[in-house]
Amino acid sequence: MQKTLVLLKPDCVERRLIGEIIGRFENKGLNVVAMKMLRVTPALSKQHYAEHVSKSFYPNLESFITSSPIVALALEGLEAIRVVRDMLGATNGLKAAPGTIRGDFSSSRQMNLVHASDSEESATRELALYFQPSEVCEYTPTLVGSFRASDES
Repeated sequence: MQKTLVLLKPDCVERRLIGEIIGRFENKGLNVVAMKMLRVTPALSKQHYAEHVSKSFYPNLESFITSSPIVALALEGLEAIRVVRDMLGATNGLKAAPGTIRGDFSSSRQMNLVHASDSEESATRELALYFQPSEVCEYTPTLVGSFRASDES
């Protein structure tokens, strides 16, 4: 089982797509094990996007991510990192395939609705930025047998 961080960005919140997108993750069999709404501060933005701070596009990115509340999710499931990223589609909504979250709801490179960790290392680092260990609620849904075989873990 893997955990990954997903951020429903300001454009997702402003467009009232929170439930729609969380529903897609749940329908795929991923567990929401932590969730909160918050405002990203400039300091948190710099931590989260540390590799981009010196790039020319960073000021616009920080302005965007701090402009409105976000919803942070910790999702858990088999191959959760790959599964979530596949569900999101290409970063640029104009290039994302229909049926993906960005393909269905985004028409922008930057305003692409959702961030998701891209590796186990990123997931570990990013989850720690948004959640204390005590905020993660591990559980096994009663429907787990309908989502995967008993020997998959």
